[in-house]
Amino acid sequence: MINVKFYLDKADKSKRFPIHLVLRQKDLQIKVATGEKIMKKDWDSSNQMVLDSESSFKSINKFLNFLKQEVEKYFENEPHTNFTDKKIKEKIASLVYNRKENTEINILSEPPTEYETKSKVTFVDLFAGAGGFSEGFLQAEYGNKFYDFRLASDINENCELTHLARYNYQLGLDAEFLRQDITEPDFLDNFLKKISNKEIDIVCGGPPCQSFSLAGKRKKFDKKDDLFAHYLKVIRQLRPKYFVMENVKGILTKEQGKIKDMILQEIRSIVDLKEFNQLIFFVAQLKKIETEQSFILECYNLRLQFEKATDKELDNLKNSYINSLENKFRILTPKIVNYKTSKTDKNISTIRHGFNLLKRVKELQYIRKKVINEKAFSNVDNDFFADDFDSFLTSIEPETIIEKIHTSFNNLKPNENFSDEVKQIITALEIFDYSFDECVKGLNSFVIKANKVNQFETILSKIRLYNIEQPFVALASDYGVPQNRERVLFIGCRKDQKLINDVPATVKHNEKVNVFEAIYDLDFVGNDDERFDYEKINLKAQFNGSTEKMKSLIQKRNIDGKPNESDGLSYSEWSKKGRLNERFANAKNPFYVRSFEELENTLSHLVAPLQNHKTSKQNNDVIKRLSVILKSGNYESAKANLKAIGLESDKRSYTVLKPEGQSSTIMTIADDYIHYSNPRSLTVREMARLQSFDDSFVFQGKRSTGGNKRKFEVPQYTLVGNAVPPLMARAVALEILKNIK
Repeated sequence: MINVKFYLDKADKSKRFPIHLVLRQKDLQIKVATGEKIMKKDWDSSNQMVLDSESSFKSINKFLNFLKQEVEKYFENEPHTNFTDKKIKEKIASLVYNRKENTEINILSEPPTEYETKSKVTFVDLFAGAGGFSEGFLQAEYGNKFYDFRLASDINENCELTHLARYNYQLGLDAEFLRQDITEPDFLDNFLKKISNKEIDIVCGGPPCQSFSLAGKRKKFDKKDDLFAHYLKVIRQLRPKYFVMENVKGILTKEQGKIKDMILQEIRSIVDLKEFNQLIFFVAQLKKIETEQSFILECYNLRLQFEKATDKELDNLKNSYINSLENKFRILTPKIVNYKTSKTDKNISTIRHGFNLLKRVKELQYIRKKVINEKAFSNVDNDFFADDFDSFLTSIEPETIIEKIHTSFNNLKPNENFSDEVKQIITALEIFDYSFDECVKGLNSFVIKANKVNQFETILSKIRLYNIEQPFVALASDYGVPQNRERVLFIGCRKDQKLINDVPATVKHNEKVNVFEAIYDLDFVGNDDERFDYEKINLKAQFNGSTEKMKSLIQKRNIDGKPNESDGLSYSEWSKKGRLNERFANAKNPFYVRSFEELENTLSHLVAPLQNHKTSKQNNDVIKRLSVILKSGNYESAKANLKAIGLESDKRSYTVLKPEGQSSTIMTIADDYIHYSNPRSLTVREMARLQSFDDSFVFQGKRSTGGNKRKFEVPQYTLVGNAVPPLMARAVALEILKNIK
């Protein structure tokens, strides 16, 4: 047994007493300075702790307790032959030095002077999560160009905590974080204040679009339904040179590709306001030619002006548009129904009240958002409430209101003499709800008739702000990530920039990084165990008889995964060294905090070389179950055996990692995966390695959560599982740097 105690050494000139750690085991006695100093009156020797009369008592006690645990753990796990005075002192001194080094560095560290002459390409990261896009962009450099990180945004506080710890405190950047729902009315105003209204070159982010449904979007009403539209609202405001939008692969085939087409349509509907007046003038000219359709063309003209209006102007324009239709209907009413009918008929009332509702679209959108939020908060789904909620939400959508007006006109069966006037009102209402791209399609017939196709196409080529052909599927393992994660990327290229249709792979199929080389060096944790430093791995002891085979899985590589036997590093070595560029040579050591309060008090930072490497506490039955699955190689083939020994599980799936291959898509639940050599789930750090995060990137706050809390909390495992793999983001960022003007 070892005995670890703390004592006060001789006071310094300021009468503060250094706290020393003393370790005793049999004849071995070692004394090491902890780097902390206090007044004698603030020390409780019997309880081995600093009293609350010292202002930093919490952080100092936390550090002393951490040192004590690490020393005791070292003696538990290290061979007795390693228990030398020198080695133990080095172990303790390194932890003390890491902490001291962090607290002595200013929050904003100066970058190397060479970067003062290089060109900054500014970027922001929306729906940032942990910061996978941000991390990858900060790794990328090309020629004399590098990225300047200005702002990240997300709605969860643990995303903000992780961002501030990594980018502000650890790397010394002044990047802002906006924790706000992008759908809130003042989001854009707050966003612009945070970036000081400065020009932004690149916007990246992954607004969830998977809940979209053309036929069913008015049935499900997911909270995520309109996030994509608000993402594009930011694009319209910032007009960046490029924007990158990431999503799940299923978006390409959802509703036979119609959702993908809708997204492309919305991107192509972003207009260059400087050129916009050309289109307005062109439609006015068509109106002079097509005198019989002048009313409809005027409606197109009014609708097109929505595109360049501010929020306040837009409200007035929409009201003006509906008022003109309302006046047209008021004149039409006595022609199609008698006075009594006009006052009592339900169809007439529906048309009139429909106009009222369309004039209050903004108010209805606010109600819609509140109801959807309440639906999500109360978990209204797959129950007898859901249909009623969705029915109400459907009823206040502009599309539904217009449909009801259309149906009411049909029910009235107006005289054929007035059918053209009725048709004009219905068509005008449809135009009111058109996207820009739908307006262009609607104008085509007028353009062809007027023989002005070439002129129209020339104007459109100038007016469309972004070029994009088709989205493409990016496979993470093609970019040095040890994971077969497929993501769809939409890259919008401003018309003055070069079109990017693909991001070339950095590794060939037979060169891909495997699971073993990604995490083999972390395999020194047991059940319900946590480690804060690296340990040597004895492959011969672990893989007796197949040592050489396992060693052959480890390759020397460049940062991007490309094999480089001459002067490359292994994947695990890159993870330890870090892939960030030389700007961050003065970065602080990795540290962990639980809260914003701890983050602000740098003395409370738990500083250690290795973070987020903690295993779950698994009971004997779970360990036996995982052992059976691991031995079988997969869950399906193990089910019969598990049932026979009474260890079957209701869990839908377990994935056994294959050391020689890549992992499947890393998700947010740790026990979905079984380690390739031990019957246990993965640690946060191991999952982060499979996502290609550097070891210096620390996931802050809670480690995990469960039940309904998963809807609102974003603990470490969720941060990792939801992230864009940094090496994939790096490849995207590099391709943009190569092409940007």
